[in-house]
Amino acid sequence: MLRVLIASADLHSSQQLRASLEQTGLVSDVLEWKVSGENFPEPGEVLADVILLDLERDPDPYFGLARHIRGMQPAVRIVACSTQPEPDPQLLLEAMRSGVQEFLGKPVSPEELRETLERFVTETAVPDKRGTDRLIVVLGAKGGVGATTVAVNLAVQLAHKLKKRTALIDFGRPLGQAHLMLNLTPRFSVRDAVENLNRLDSHFFTGLLTEHRSGLSLLGGVTQPEEWERIPLAATARVINVAQSTFDAVVVDYGTQFSTEWAPALRTARAVLIVAETNVPALWALERHLLALLGLGVEPGRLQIVINRWRRTDQEALKTVEKNIKHPIHSVIPNDYKQVSDAINMGTPLMGNHNNPLVSKFAQIAAQLTGGETAVKEAKSGGFNLFLFSSKKGG
Repeated sequence: MLRVLIASADLHSSQQLRASLEQTGLVSDVLEWKVSGENFPEPGEVLADVILLDLERDPDPYFGLARHIRGMQPAVRIVACSTQPEPDPQLLLEAMRSGVQEFLGKPVSPEELRETLERFVTETAVPDKRGTDRLIVVLGAKGGVGATTVAVNLAVQLAHKLKKRTALIDFGRPLGQAHLMLNLTPRFSVRDAVENLNRLDSHFFTGLLTEHRSGLSLLGGVTQPEEWERIPLAATARVINVAQSTFDAVVVDYGTQFSTEWAPALRTARAVLIVAETNVPALWALERHLLALLGLGVEPGRLQIVINRWRRTDQEALKTVEKNIKHPIHSVIPNDYKQVSDAINMGTPLMGNHNNPLVSKFAQIAAQLTGGETAVKEAKSGGFNLFLFSSKKGG
């Protein structure tokens, strides 16, 4: 991921550049420097991989700033954004002398910026250390297996126990229901984000979110089924990109409806959790989801199967499932229908007593997915991790 500095004297233009940058999915931090005369930064004040010069009619202050920063950081890449995508010879000469490597015409689209930044990453072999560290996708093998329950409680544990700045995005179709499990009433939804892509940056994005007492931030799902008819699925990837540039962890609830247009996000996710139960319809759907995701190019190691409402008597059946699908089962979540049903009806996520088996299990999955400390010890059995516990319910 890249650190980018926007050098501008125009707040509106700078905001547009920031929005486009954050939608590329290649930027971890966006810095800003207000250009004014000979006011140059001190060494270490604006460390960046790329500089965007938001040129105005008089380009000299911008080129002076570029020369100054290049003197401190010789490897920095410089892009001039101009209303003249094909600059006149004199402007081009001055730009080259200051270290400008490329011109982009304003307004600059996220697609143009992404292409340019990808080329810089390739040319300089900048390692993308954080690009796939932040996104966790949750899919249900079929309706009714508890995918939203898993997404909500996983996100709550990331925010509450692991203290990560966490966003939960509800892309569930036909209706988003995550807010009900958190007892929240969002003012904005994913539709508001998609309809404002031209100004969707970290500041605008956070303004669309609803805060939960656990520390979790929610971008609510749609409340009318027909809203999805006006949401281009491809545009949801830009929403995820901005979320990743803003938060430590991003959990996306995709519900159970599968779309190949989500492939770019799925391929770059840290983990794609496929939630199923131990019954014939769910396991049949699980196998087909798994094959479809592999067909989209999602790496097998990123696909993690989660069996919800697990009972001890399911162990032998799951061993057979692993053998048939040739893919390990990552986690099992113990069955406690009453506790989960009460929590859903009250809009209260599972975040209380750490001795509670369900709370401990979600905390453990969250820690494993983010490389944190192991929340709960597990024992290996049958090729997958079984949660050993004593419970009066669901045994």
